[in-house]
Amino acid sequence: MATTNSGSYHHGDLYRAVLTAALDVIAADGPGALSLRDLARRAGVSHAAPAHHFKDRTGLLTAIAAEGYELLADALAEGADLRERGVCYVRFGTEHPAHFQVMFRPDLLRGDDAALLAARTRAGAELRAGIAEVPASGRGEDARLAGIAAWSLAHGFTTLLLSENLRDPVGERDPEDVFRTLAELLFSGGRG
Repeated sequence: MATTNSGSYHHGDLYRAVLTAALDVIAADGPGALSLRDLARRAGVSHAAPAHHFKDRTGLLTAIAAEGYELLADALAEGADLRERGVCYVRFGTEHPAHFQVMFRPDLLRGDDAALLAARTRAGAELRAGIAEVPASGRGEDARLAGIAAWSLAHGFTTLLLSENLRDPVGERDPEDVFRTLAELLFSGGRG
């Protein structure tokens, strides 16, 4: 039995152990700090063992992004309407900041990876489902542009929140409530 910083595992769990260790590194120091050799050391296995599952650093980051998109799709599916899907997006980003850092960095990923493409497609479909439920009077005639607006709002808010650029404007208020207010302003034209 080997141990990592986040607990112990059997060697059959190496895939998960390396992902977990990588997420810890990314959360603390960003994706640039990742090294398969360091992750192997943390897992107590040979330096070649992580390469068996991920091939290289890009493969590892791609696996993290694919998992992140799956988690995001699950989160978005919990939203009852577009605004709440946005809240779920914000919640996902704050609960999974390491995934969030990697998912939207195509320069770090294998863009043709089947698992990544499938997960990204699923997350996009969940966002579009939220847009489809909004009548044209509440989003405009072009649903695709409304989707871009909704995604931009949720993603931008989450990015600013994670980078602590909203510390003063949000203050002690619940960021999810602040997002609800912003979404209402955007999709009601300020009438709500």
